Amino acid sequence: MPIIIKNNDLYAQKAIQDRVKYCRFVKKDVKGKEYYYVQLVLEGNPPMKVNKETGEINLYITEGSVGIDIGTRTVAYCSDTEVKLLELAPEVENIERQKKKLQRKLNRSRRLTNPNKFNADGTIIKGNRDKWIKSSHYIKIQTDLKCLQQKQADIRKQSHNRLANHILKLGDKFYVEKMNYSGLQKRAKKTSKINKKKRFGKSLANKAPAMLIEIINRKLKYFGTEIKKINTYTVKASQYNHIKDTYNKKDLSERWNIFRIDDKEVQIQRDLYSSFLIMNVNNLADKVDRDKCFDKFDGFKVLHDIEIVRLRTSDNVLISSMGI
Repeated sequence: MPIIIKNNDLYAQKAIQDRVKYCRFVKKDVKGKEYYYVQLVLEGNPPMKVNKETGEINLYITEGSVGIDIGTRTVAYCSDTEVKLLELAPEVENIERQKKKLQRKLNRSRRLTNPNKFNADGTIIKGNRDKWIKSSHYIKIQTDLKCLQQKQADIRKQSHNRLANHILKLGDKFYVEKMNYSGLQKRAKKTSKINKKKRFGKSLANKAPAMLIEIINRKLKYFGTEIKKINTYTVKASQYNHIKDTYNKKDLSERWNIFRIDDKEVQIQRDLYSSFLIMNVNNLADKVDRDKCFDKFDGFKVLHDIEIVRLRTSDNVLISSMGI
């Protein structure tokens, strides 16, 4: 099959010059219709995208260290030139209410068309191997739910790619904590009125923080490097105080660190401070380099205060975990 490439698509023209490794078929469901695509897998790294107006390369890295403190719904990053606390994929809407509404419709439809599969109390009959009957109404609702989830996934991926491209321009050494996302998704064993069984499953599903780290790491490999994961248990970025050289365990509700510097009280946002400490780990990435922290703290404080002012004057609704 001949490949048709638009005359103004310089990226595709450069990409197709590499050797084709293999082809694969990709099926996508769009509004209930099935579409098939042929996807070419090419040898080597993808070509760099160029700004058509200026001729500048869109994706590049510079010299410097960048610390990334990733949460379930937010990301804080720190470099020598920029300090930011952002909501992950803010374009992604919370569709839980819409999903539950469609799932209830599916459940009602399933029960009406399959009365032989349920007991009188509404529970499913165990051992019943009769085929499930799906009405045309059921299939339509199922398609609507699938389209809703696919749309959110596409928006989330685009948002993460834009943020990753921006973060990559801040340095060439990137540090992040090792995160056990599967552990955060599990429900708590010990519960009380305060500590409920619910954990962070929905937040992780909506915001996909692990996807952002994977995208950054994949793009870094184009430049022959990769993101460095620090030792969470020895660094303890959320507990360390580089002024006193001490560790203090905090509750999740404590969003600010308070320091005494030259008899003055200084308040630093917790996530931003963690990203600062992560940026200044030693070469083994197993301990915070205290000397680096003292050298760079004044510059970080200036950028930190600018970011706090931006957040406090923002018209957007901020996530409560930011503590702003």
